[in-house]
Amino acid sequence: MSEEDPRPEHLAYDLNKVLSSIVGLKTHVPEDAFTAPILGTERSGNGVVIREDGLILTIGYLVTEAETVWITDNRGRAVPGTVLGYDQETGFGLVQALGALDLPALEIGNSSDLSEGDPVVLAGHGGRRAAVKAQVIGVREFAGYWEYLIDEAIFTAPAHPNWGGSALIGDDGRLLGIGSLFIQQSQGGGQPVDGNMVVPIDLLKPIYEDMVTYGMPNRPPRPWLGLYGTEMENRLVVAGLSDGGPAEQADVQVGDVIAKVDGHPVASLADFLRQVWATGPAGSTIPLTVARDGELLELTIESVARRALLKGPKLH
Repeated sequence: MSEEDPRPEHLAYDLNKVLSSIVGLKTHVPEDAFTAPILGTERSGNGVVIREDGLILTIGYLVTEAETVWITDNRGRAVPGTVLGYDQETGFGLVQALGALDLPALEIGNSSDLSEGDPVVLAGHGGRRAAVKAQVIGVREFAGYWEYLIDEAIFTAPAHPNWGGSALIGDDGRLLGIGSLFIQQSQGGGQPVDGNMVVPIDLLKPIYEDMVTYGMPNRPPRPWLGLYGTEMENRLVVAGLSDGGPAEQADVQVGDVIAKVDGHPVASLADFLRQVWATGPAGSTIPLTVARDGELLELTIESVARRALLKGPKLH
């Protein structure tokens, strides 16, 4: 047993019972799906049973546009599932088992109670050998180049080797978040630390009923540009463009430096995303000022709803 293995005798909850709520997910996505070139057509990761009837919470990129889903428990049993919902803003996905899982539901906790330094367990499908004893090393903003932003993302270390859809478990045995990314970050100017970014469970609570009922939150979608931004030397630079996306159609080019959104100066990726989303819902016209070859150019992007480009869950 390594130092990173959680020991049941050191925990205030039934570790084996909690770990039995975590399942493996394998999905197949059609080759013509919008996300297939980026995320692939065969995806695998983890999910967490959150309702006794086999409702599973996972990270959305595992199930986005999936046409087949297989769920595996810790005893090796496999049952089919279907995608119930996906929310682009939080990154959460829901899967419903189509056969009896007979697994306990993991109780949902309060991620807002977490602080830097708190001990946690990050666990994937596979029992104790797939669980890592970890520590919260930060709770802060996270901006993703794919037009994604979380105000209070949870960062943990050491890293879990199979983080996608893993369960962040607090010291009371409750679910506090869902694993999303592998990250490297510096701590105190030392060597970079390998860890994970986890989506806090509190983001699910306001949208849960909508997700179950409609397959998505009942709110206007944000404007999507198909623009991948990255911060370089205190500037926000266009690092990539979605083929045929709104930004490419508006003549935005890789290497452009984003100076302003609708006349407002942009200081960071997070600032850029907030300025874009403040302009209006999907379909809004986004005025952009970019620096290119020493000139300032005024461009206009006709935004769209990203979910309109995705193959949706079949039950909704």
